Amino acid sequence: MDDDIGKVSAALNELPGVAGRVSALRLKGGIATLVLDASGLAPEARSNFQHRIRTMLEAMPEVDQVRIALTEEKVHRTIIAVGSGKGGVGKSTLAANLAIALARAGRTVGLVDADIYGPSQPRIMGNEQRPDAVEKQIIPVDAHGVKMLSIGQLVEAGTALAWRGPMVTSALGQLMDGEWSDRDLMIVDLPPGTGDIQMSLVQKWRPAGAVIVSTPQDLALIDATRAIDLFRKMNVPVIGLVENMAGYACPHCGEISDPFGSGGAEAAAGTLGIPFLGRIPLSLSIREASDAGTPPAIGDGEEAALFSTLATKLLDQMKSLENRV
Repeated sequence: MDDDIGKVSAALNELPGVAGRVSALRLKGGIATLVLDASGLAPEARSNFQHRIRTMLEAMPEVDQVRIALTEEKVHRTIIAVGSGKGGVGKSTLAANLAIALARAGRTVGLVDADIYGPSQPRIMGNEQRPDAVEKQIIPVDAHGVKMLSIGQLVEAGTALAWRGPMVTSALGQLMDGEWSDRDLMIVDLPPGTGDIQMSLVQKWRPAGAVIVSTPQDLALIDATRAIDLFRKMNVPVIGLVENMAGYACPHCGEISDPFGSGGAEAAAGTLGIPFLGRIPLSLSIREASDAGTPPAIGDGEEAALFSTLATKLLDQMKSLENRV
């Protein structure tokens, strides 16, 4: 018997890439059992690896049956929700650029477009291809150094999704439970408001924190306050508030105007006792780049620097939260 298991072990070690991944090898009554560490392998590679081992062992005269147990070292994943109290405040554009800036800062970032009824990340991120699936698990697509999933990649463009709550939360589950094994940071672009998706995300996936996006005017801030209140009531720390569309530089004369007011979000952050992460201007170039699928955070200009600074402040606030725990 010892000779037989020695032969099986030697045969396994001859397979490329097996070294260090096989443990608890046993051979009893013609049944070979082993534990295969699949850490870091994509679903297709994991399946192929397991198939090669099984095929090789089943071809050996000492082996009648093969049983393989897969294990995987899970990457600790931090989920950050990006929300707003109302629509039209540029939340999705900010979430996309923030995800890219965090990736450029060295994090492995995933982006989930959880706005099921109004998905916009495929357009903003410039990748509308339909993702593959392995054993019912969706494989995110690559976009500007970020892995991304959106319901917009799974349904026909322009299709109205007349779904009730259970179907919406089921769709969210498919996106959140995609193949994110190598991502250490997840940005979730929430729909506006405080509905089913926000509640389901918090209850099932427990974000480490939330970033709230608002324009400077009072009406938007009233709704942003409601979003902040929801996360606080559900014990999700609010990492900070971002003031979007803050100031507009005329492309002809360079004069700065404030069509939505100025400083309202920063003042509200102070009143609410939450960090103010920064402001992003109302910019034609940001809008054009977003429509073209080339978010400004991928470049090296002034706007990219704004998102880079925002990402740095977010990471600093996350460290501060961790130190308080």
